[in-house]
Amino acid sequence: MGGNASGHHPLAAASSGACATIASDAFMNPFDVVKQRMQVHGSTYRSIAECATKVFRNEGLKAFYVSYPTTLTMTVPFTALQFTAYESLTKVMQRNRQGSYDPLTHCTAGGLAGGVAAAATTPLDVVKTLLQTRGTSSDLEIRHARGLSSAAGIIWRREGAKGFFRGMNARVVTAAPSTAICWSAYEVAKAYFIRVQSEEA
Repeated sequence: MGGNASGHHPLAAASSGACATIASDAFMNPFDVVKQRMQVHGSTYRSIAECATKVFRNEGLKAFYVSYPTTLTMTVPFTALQFTAYESLTKVMQRNRQGSYDPLTHCTAGGLAGGVAAAATTPLDVVKTLLQTRGTSSDLEIRHARGLSSAAGIIWRREGAKGFFRGMNARVVTAAPSTAICWSAYEVAKAYFIRVQSEEA
């Protein structure tokens, strides 16, 4: 998409991130459903296998993918925003040292990018969580939530706008160090392989 060329390419970064997360979420969504079911208060599941088996038996395969469209609605903008913010922050912070490896820059830019993206997409994460844990609810309206608009309507009617931002601080606190570590690991690996390649040339 042109992101390897010199210069600033926010659209290429956003598009690449979005494509990557669409493929990743198709594989990971069932695992995320199992994780949410095991973490919910009062969960009686003792293992991943037990949880997956019971969810499949009681709710069918669709239970693992009912939140997939909502997940994509959240993770595509999250990843696109994160990639764009990371590239832009890195360019600004390394203005006088273009292309050089600087651990502090990558760690800081990664953390800030992840925190901003997490805060911006919290409302969609709240909707996704409701959909993924609906099978454990004793509330009939929640149990019959069918998708993004249905779940969002329940949250809006019961809690108003503030309901969409429940857990935002915790999400940012989780996402910022996670993305800082992720980008730092990516950049140190990239710098290593570039150095090895240049030494072999």
